[in-house]
Amino acid sequence: MPALRRSEIGWNERFRRCLYFFLRDELDSVLITQSLIESYKAFKEKGQEYPFVEMRELKPRAKIHGREYPEHKQFIVIFNEEMLPSDAKLFIRFFDSNKVTKENLMLLSVFDLQDVFHQRMRYFEDTEFVSLLKKLLGADYALLIQRDPSVKARYRFGLSHFHVRIDWPVAAAAQDLGRYLRYVSKDLYEKGEKTGELLQQKLYEYYGFYHTAGGRRTAGIVAARFLARYDFISTVYIASSEARTLIRTSEQGVSKYVLIRVPNSDIEDLAKIAKMKESDFSSAYLIDRAPDYGVGIFQVKYAHNEYSTPPADGKLRELNPEYHWLNVDLQLLIPPPTSGDARPLIYSRVYG
Repeated sequence: MPALRRSEIGWNERFRRCLYFFLRDELDSVLITQSLIESYKAFKEKGQEYPFVEMRELKPRAKIHGREYPEHKQFIVIFNEEMLPSDAKLFIRFFDSNKVTKENLMLLSVFDLQDVFHQRMRYFEDTEFVSLLKKLLGADYALLIQRDPSVKARYRFGLSHFHVRIDWPVAAAAQDLGRYLRYVSKDLYEKGEKTGELLQQKLYEYYGFYHTAGGRRTAGIVAARFLARYDFISTVYIASSEARTLIRTSEQGVSKYVLIRVPNSDIEDLAKIAKMKESDFSSAYLIDRAPDYGVGIFQVKYAHNEYSTPPADGKLRELNPEYHWLNVDLQLLIPPPTSGDARPLIYSRVYG
């Protein structure tokens, strides 16, 4: 079920949602920095050329076959508006054994005796939260950030669990999506094995991937589909060392963030649009500058179309694998998080 709209929730929930959106913006900036900017720095420090994403890789249904780059950060972060119910533990593995405590962090070799940890660090409001988050991004599996369940702290969000495994089967996720979009009524294979297999491929496309995507991206989209069954907002961030991309899925749809080369001719044009000197533009929008180009952060937002949204009449329909389920909706050159006053600029690159 989709998340409840603002008009459908109570006053306290509205306040909490406003706080969630504010904190999510903060999390966006942290994870863009960690997944892209810090990865870029790691390549430069080793004297290696950064493997920029080609525009064809950002088109819907693009096939990406490449190696993983050890220098590029990879992680999954789940940020929930509410606390996951206990029955979700069957498929999203969050237990006392992987709760963010000093004992668990030491037991799973994330922290050692030299590391300083206190319980307040787990919460967004603490000045050490980002430091803890950065350290835990290197742990296996996913991180879980959600609302503190205590009554006294009902407006507090924190990092509750790490080493969170996603154990919901891909077939179950595809069946759930197929029922939501009315391509099947009950069972994934009710229209035959071919349709069932196609729906599993379409599940990947729905979240912006090709169906051969690797394990981390698969876990991320399965988590996103599982969380879509609840009436609260969830956001899943997936950083891939193969795709060199940060993917964000939420109630707003799918977005991809990548680093791209911005040629000098475009820098000149964009600076005029922004009504800035080229030197000021470079300082505000680029993370690095070479003689022939600058390095910028590029965001592509995708929109679902009539084939990937529930039909208005609610009737069952046939699946045509040739129809695309995503369209490029918006392309932006976004300023680095350190440029707080600069605004994103329209920058159409995917289709040349």
